[in-house]
Amino acid sequence: MYKYVVSVGGIEMKTVYRLLFALHLFVGIGALFGGSAAIINPEGPLGITVDALKNSPFNNFLIPGIILFTIIGLGNIFSALMFRFKSKFQGYISGVFSGALVIWIVVQCIMLETVVFLHILYFMIGVIEGALSAIILFEQRLFPANLIMDFIEGRK
Repeated sequence: MYKYVVSVGGIEMKTVYRLLFALHLFVGIGALFGGSAAIINPEGPLGITVDALKNSPFNNFLIPGIILFTIIGLGNIFSALMFRFKSKFQGYISGVFSGALVIWIVVQCIMLETVVFLHILYFMIGVIEGALSAIILFEQRLFPANLIMDFIEGRK
């Protein structure tokens, strides 16, 4: 899978891949748990009342639970599994689900009109996943990293 060994800021690519795998697995398992709770008990998952949704388009947590379970949960598990299969497109797959996590958290904070520690934590995890995904794209010189690298190398 690796064309050449790259060290980014002293961190080897093997470490980048392992960290990203662990983050996707952590987020995916948590989202499967949270999404399942919202699907099973849409009126009060994990002790949250539907009053929290008063400024959202939802009457209960069923639709958010389905989104959390499928896109964030299964998506991050899928992304983690792609590391095991050494997919050429891992940087893209990881980037998509990292972006989905960041968007999910921002939208959730807007709709709930609150920010708690877990929002900050998962937002930061999504940003870190996105940065690590970009490192993979640069290491493999895949689009758009290839264009950026060609531009930088052409300026020398």
